Amino acid sequence: MANPEQENQTLLTKFILLGFGNLPELQILLFLLTVAGNVLIIALVVADQQLHTSMYFFLGNLSCLETCYTSTILPRMLASLLTGDRTISVSGCLTQYYFFGFLAVAECYLLAVMSYDRYLRMPRGRNGGTLGTFTSKSRSPGSLVMNRV
Repeated sequence: MANPEQENQTLLTKFILLGFGNLPELQILLFLLTVAGNVLIIALVVADQQLHTSMYFFLGNLSCLETCYTSTILPRMLASLLTGDRTISVSGCLTQYYFFGFLAVAECYLLAVMSYDRYLRMPRGRNGGTLGTFTSKSRSPGSLVMNRV
């Protein structure tokens, strides 16, 4: 008689990737647009001296992180479209999931730092309001100008 612990066991070796199904053009287009947009943002932030402020520094880092984030999942899916092999090994899936999770957490931390930086740079008046008042410089109706205090 067979050992009851070994009777009904299945060894999982591969996963099947589904993606967008029958729309491979859409996958390729989305990947290229995402990478091109993020690379364009990084190039603009690096090239233009007026964009060397903390907000654009963090925006460039966010674009770099988003490019890495996108590049962890989509190349395998694009390769499966070209070869027709829609399977991925368990170790490959776990490796991909590890980097995806790591970059997702890094993106959350970067967004938290960006919001804290923005909070520190907000102007505050004496009572916690905005710094400045609206006054009318001319006698025409509807002409309001912001004056700094």
